[in-house]
Amino acid sequence: MEHRQLEHFVALIDEQQFTRAAERCRISQSGLSSSIRRLEAELGAPLFERTTRSVVPTPAGLALVPHARELIARASAARDAVVRSSHQLAGSLRVGAEQCLGAVDVNLLLERFHRRYPAVDIQFTQAGSHQLLGLVQDGELDVAFVAAAEVPSALVTHELGRRPVVLLCPDDHPLANRATVSLDELTDDDFVDFRPSWGVRTLTDAAFAAQGIERAVRCSVDDVHTLIDLVRRGLGIALVPQHVAFKPEAATLRAVELAAGEAPEWIVSAVLADARSLAPRLLAIAEGDGAPQPSDEIAA
Repeated sequence: MEHRQLEHFVALIDEQQFTRAAERCRISQSGLSSSIRRLEAELGAPLFERTTRSVVPTPAGLALVPHARELIARASAARDAVVRSSHQLAGSLRVGAEQCLGAVDVNLLLERFHRRYPAVDIQFTQAGSHQLLGLVQDGELDVAFVAAAEVPSALVTHELGRRPVVLLCPDDHPLANRATVSLDELTDDDFVDFRPSWGVRTLTDAAFAAQGIERAVRCSVDDVHTLIDLVRRGLGIALVPQHVAFKPEAATLRAVELAAGEAPEWIVSAVLADARSLAPRLLAIAEGDGAPQPSDEIAA
């Protein structure tokens, strides 16, 4: 088994779709499929059941997951140890992120950066995307991980992934068993939504406005798990990025796709204003160490 094959396998486990997994691994979809087939042939067992809508791990695939993650983590730790021994950077890195981005695990990313550059002082802020963009513009953050927000042209943007927005509702909702639903079918429902500082709220408001539809937002929250809990308790329905519907807390809820042409696209990006900061080194880790890095003299 090759390291890259395991990375492809874990990406497909997480994304449950070849297109998104290929984007995450930065290879073609055919390249990803070929890599998975070679891994299955080497192990002598199918790892996934393919359908027209998704891929589901087989028992053999589920058995491989913890071992694959452990091997990837060990390889990352080894790489970090080598870099740490030869690149003792100092300074500070100010990072911001919206909660539960899905396309990037910011906590894991900060852990890896700290493990690789232990002398760097990391400062972390969690807030909505619009607020974070303002902090980057004002020079109060070196880099921010944001979603579905219009980025000022003066900032540098690195796209990390995208997802469609879906309807999240209780399983006894009249639309719960539909394959798709249009926005005009939701006019009589109460909504649970994020506060306006969140990027997904902007997307949702814009989607309804484009259709000339008014909606009632009864609960505004600043936490993904609170939103899921309120939907589960019948306080309203929600439009959320697709990965939120896959969270364990949402297991009793139904995710329904929006009608073609009506689903906003939720895009996750890293945004920075000054490439002379340590931010490019953080992004290099997020992108598999393939991004260019500033010189040690400048970064330190």
